[in-house]
Amino acid sequence: MPAPPQQHPQHGTPSVFTQVKDPGLVAQRRRQIIDAAVLLFVQKGFHKTTTREIARAANISIGSLYEYVASKEDILYLVCDAIHAEMEHHVAEAIARASSAKEVLAEMIREYFLVCHRMSDAILLIYQEAKSLPSAWRKKVFENELRVTSLFVNALSTLMDEGQLPSLPREEIELAAHDITVWGHMWAFRRWHLSRRFTIEEYTKRQTALILASYAGAAGRASVKRGQ
Repeated sequence: MPAPPQQHPQHGTPSVFTQVKDPGLVAQRRRQIIDAAVLLFVQKGFHKTTTREIARAANISIGSLYEYVASKEDILYLVCDAIHAEMEHHVAEAIARASSAKEVLAEMIREYFLVCHRMSDAILLIYQEAKSLPSAWRKKVFENELRVTSLFVNALSTLMDEGQLPSLPREEIELAAHDITVWGHMWAFRRWHLSRRFTIEEYTKRQTALILASYAGAAGRASVKRGQ
């Protein structure tokens, strides 16, 4: 069964400016700032939202806000980083909770999709506004996104090695992992329509069945190709 991934509690955030030395207080205040910023960015857009509005919504002064970040771009990066940290945390919990190798992939998908459901607005925000980040922050966001995908690559590879899933070439495993992450995001993109027909639990159940069926089909095609 796949081992839980290493935790990344700071996700590269130490280089985000702060004047405060207490890590617990930094985490608490930044959580307030992130929660307030997501609502405002979704309502008004990143460029039309001011740091003064974020501070007011977070119930802190503008002076206090600048003790924890140096710019509005820092806040946007922290929003993106928090989403990826939440995804990794819940996928790791799914791996630890699964009672058998056969259950682990379905549990990982379920937890990942549930995070995508809870954070739908924030996920849309990443796609819409990541271009506004400085190049170094944008690169880090992309790295975090690939690290989340790698959790599924590792799980699929382990299950394949244990004989729980059919054998596939590495590139096919990577495509399957990207499929899983994108199908989670699809709930955020198309929730306005999908939620009229499915609950998130129904969506997850059906998509998991499709994912496993497509994986088995890809394995069959790969087997035929190797036999030619």
